[in-house]
Amino acid sequence: MRFTIAAFVAAAASLVSATNTITFRNQDSTPKTVIFTANSGFPSVDTIKVDGNGEKKVTIPQGWQGNYFSIAEGSPINPGMLGEVAFQGWNDLTYFDVSAIVDATDVDGIKEIFPVSELMAKTKTAISGCSAFPCNTAYYHPDDIQTVSTKETNLVTTLGGGNVAPSKRDETNLVPRKFVLGQF
Repeated sequence: MRFTIAAFVAAAASLVSATNTITFRNQDSTPKTVIFTANSGFPSVDTIKVDGNGEKKVTIPQGWQGNYFSIAEGSPINPGMLGEVAFQGWNDLTYFDVSAIVDATDVDGIKEIFPVSELMAKTKTAISGCSAFPCNTAYYHPDDIQTVSTKETNLVTTLGGGNVAPSKRDETNLVPRKFVLGQF
């Protein structure tokens, strides 16, 4: 009986505390370094390296809000395209977008962000960013409504080359940027 109760409590706890992850998929042969910047009051996330044509999964703290950018090996450390995310935001949703505000000419950094459930989908409905810039699914101006929301807590971010046909998305799940900034 004790094992059954302990198993029930563990299962219930896992439902309450979702694991947040971002899987980085490098689409070219150049290694990338991903640098995270937490919003004020949130814990830091360690910088990672993703091998050329490689993949790396990072666990993100519960309720974390912040951004990240990638640098190609041998390049100066200058932010380009930003991936912005808020896990367990308003209404317990995950909010994310790809921001081209800092450097819209960055073609080697962050490309797209989408829930892992859409990894194999021919048409991604919850996606931010572009496989080839410029596109109309990235965040270019402070008042753009390009932030995407999802109930999922496992995201994929593509990096670097691999320009393919742009993905289409369902525009009904877009919200103002204040949600990814934690301003509900």
